[in-house]
Amino acid sequence: MRPISIIIAVIFLSTALNAGGGWPQPKGKGYLKLSEWWIISDQHFTDTGAIDPNVTTGLFNTNLYFEYGLTDKFTIITNGAIFSRSYNNNIVSGTTGEILDTGDAINGIGDIDLSLKYGLFSRGGFSGSASLTFGLPLGEEQGGPQKNLQLGDGEFNQMLQFDLGKSFNWGYGNAYAAYNNRTEGFSDEFRFGVEAGTSILNSRLSLTMRVFGILSLQNGAENLEPVFSSVFANNTEHVSFQPEVNYNFNDKYGISVSAGGAFYGRLIFASPSYSVGFYAKI
Repeated sequence: MRPISIIIAVIFLSTALNAGGGWPQPKGKGYLKLSEWWIISDQHFTDTGAIDPNVTTGLFNTNLYFEYGLTDKFTIITNGAIFSRSYNNNIVSGTTGEILDTGDAINGIGDIDLSLKYGLFSRGGFSGSASLTFGLPLGEEQGGPQKNLQLGDGEFNQMLQFDLGKSFNWGYGNAYAAYNNRTEGFSDEFRFGVEAGTSILNSRLSLTMRVFGILSLQNGAENLEPVFSSVFANNTEHVSFQPEVNYNFNDKYGISVSAGGAFYGRLIFASPSYSVGFYAKI
């Protein structure tokens, strides 16, 4: 049995939602984003949805996201942590102050997603697309002396996603549904989400709100029991939100700031996450 830990699912979903929604990139156009994402938590949702304390644990991801239009219909997308740091603090006795267990940290590359998006239709302000994503297990899955720190889950997954977007005079809306096929005994997942965005100050400032989630199909191997450590888990579930603010310096460059958290969760940290990034339109 491998050690499995709590997933911070917001990492994957918040980045996936940046993939243009129902709109593929036009031919020769693209989008590049370099961002720093982090979470520090001393509590988590259990497998029953209750909140329990844990040793303070942190994860910092330097993420690189890129999408480019091969044609007006096909867009390629890469997304992942080009550098990741996972750590936990010392466990200290509340009565004696004695260190019961020393903390640890690992650094390295994280898992990388490769996607191909196809534009299905575009009419009447609506735009639909389908995406196929391959999750490459490049991150270390058992790090540190106790083998309980992770930068990846060690499984190659394939996800099929459908997006439907709609343009409005005030901005846009998008909804998606996806099926994530996981390997190595992990349960498959149903993923879903909606988002809406608008621009103000002559399109200098963009405001976006996202609500998204994961439901486990509970069809994985029975011996993959969740053991709390740092990042990834089997049978995780959650419903989360993520407000985001983007400021455009001009028509090519800008910065983004976002935060995220969970309304409901199982096997997920019960603390907010944060992200700051710089993007460029190609």
